[in-house]
Amino acid sequence: MSIWSRIRESLAALARGEPLSRVFERLATPPERTVAFTIAVIALGAKMAKADGRVTRDEVAAFREIFSIPPEEEENAARIYNLARTDVAGFEVYAERIAAMFRDRPAVLADLLEGLVYIAIADGEYHPCEHAFLEEVARIFGVSEAQFRAMRARHLPGEIDPWSVLGIAPGADPVEVRARYRELVRELHPDQMVARGVPHEARRLAEQRLATVNDAYAQLRADRAG
Repeated sequence: MSIWSRIRESLAALARGEPLSRVFERLATPPERTVAFTIAVIALGAKMAKADGRVTRDEVAAFREIFSIPPEEEENAARIYNLARTDVAGFEVYAERIAAMFRDRPAVLADLLEGLVYIAIADGEYHPCEHAFLEEVARIFGVSEAQFRAMRARHLPGEIDPWSVLGIAPGADPVEVRARYRELVRELHPDQMVARGVPHEARRLAEQRLATVNDAYAQLRADRAG
């Protein structure tokens, strides 16, 4: 059964009157957690859009870049999005349920948070309300300040700061830089992300951020060689 078939089942529960925040409770084990991840990105993305008061075409396009949504499933994705926007439950409720679900897989929570960062920055503007939203989600997810800072650096528009992208102190020893780069390549590789339970449909996020890490490392090597 495809991930979107299982999402349709979750939507059937919503049609029976269950709040979206409660649907997560039944998605706590594999393979349902891949469904939970997808719904979580859609739902928290909707809550984030509500936080800054607008939904831009760029943000919608960014979501489509992260998730491959078949044309026939776009209506279901939009339905989750609209339900999350209108649900009286605050985003903290969503974040706390998701954090509890993936507590044994902190890397998945980091994947989810970075997807939200990517969506927030997609329109070239990082709104203070979006930052406050993401900062609180990071706290609930247990993502460190250094991790969160590196995520933002990987996606902020303009010239990247390679040190921030790699999450190391400026001027670090080349051996440390190389070790950190290799660690990130292992951690952020698309195959690793899928192996830890993130759906194949989110593979594009892993490819994009890995490319940014490669560019940052190449820049540092070029600076040393120069």
